[in-house]
Amino acid sequence: MHLVFVYVHPYMDGNSRMGRFWMNVMLAAGGYPWTIIPLEQRDDYMAALESASAQQDIEPFAIFMARLVKARLRAGGGPKVPRAR
Repeated sequence: MHLVFVYVHPYMDGNSRMGRFWMNVMLAAGGYPWTIIPLEQRDDYMAALESASAQQDIEPFAIFMARLVKARLRAGGGPKVPRAR
C-alpha cells in the first residue's frame, strides 16, 4: 500500500506521511506493531523508495521495512489492534 500510494501520488506535500500511515494501519491489522522510520534512516528509506519507483525493485524497501518491524518486535512491539474475528 505504501509503495503504491507514494508511486501514484509522488508529491512532496505529505503523501509519504499518508503512505506510512496506511502502511502502519495494515501492519497493525495484521497484528504487527506500529513501526516508525527513524529520522537517522531517512536517506535509506528514500533510497529504497526510489529503487522501488525508478527500477521497480521492491526488495530494498521490503528488506528495509522488515528490519524495522523486526527491531520493533524485539523491543517489545507496542499496542496492537485486535484482529477481527
